[in-house]
Amino acid sequence: MDTTDPFAANIPMPTSARPLLGLTVLVVEDSRFACEAMRLLCLRSGARIRRADCLRSARRHFRVYRPSVVLIDLGLPDGDGADLIQELNEAVPRVDGILAISGDPHLEDTALAAGADGFLEKPILSIGAFQEKILAMLPPERRPKGPRRVDDTAVAPDRLAYQDDMAHIADVLDEGLSDHTLDYVAQFLSGLARSADDPVLENAAKALAEKRANGKTAASETAQIAGLIQSRLAERIAI
Repeated sequence: MDTTDPFAANIPMPTSARPLLGLTVLVVEDSRFACEAMRLLCLRSGARIRRADCLRSARRHFRVYRPSVVLIDLGLPDGDGADLIQELNEAVPRVDGILAISGDPHLEDTALAAGADGFLEKPILSIGAFQEKILAMLPPERRPKGPRRVDDTAVAPDRLAYQDDMAHIADVLDEGLSDHTLDYVAQFLSGLARSADDPVLENAAKALAEKRANGKTAASETAQIAGLIQSRLAERIAI
């Protein structure tokens, strides 16, 4: 693996206004809406961003370069993000920061046990909270000097990215309703709907997750979710 960042030449120093200047952030996240929020957070903070939408794609990135910081969603379509966290924690040289992200706060202990330096619960929209979490993982020389005003502004991701996520889940459901598929759909939609302030879809996803956790059939919950997704895709046509 090439351990150099391709953007590393003449790395600019961070400033109080752009405290993440000079960092390259790899976001391992399957939601387009969540990743759009990350893009805006990085843009406002001075960091460059790359995206991988699954474990396989993330591992391809690491064959080529080593980013400064990695943000890893714990629920990915091809496996558990905690497995990637453990791999990166044991790698030599290690990246400066490994941050786990999830809509389920109960997964924080799992992420930290795997080797994550920190955990952020979705939705992640506050510029200041995002910056503080990243800076806390970095060595002192990568942090801005002197006092810094915390920016409490929240970013607003493009709603078209939310529609893209609806299309993604519709495709997943069309591929078949295995146990893995239903668990993935419940996890994905729960965090996504919370981030996008869609309580109806969030409650439907939670109902599906509860049925799955109790080992019960979830035909009605799955049908409800499918209907909600189609209604949101119809909104995309209107847009």
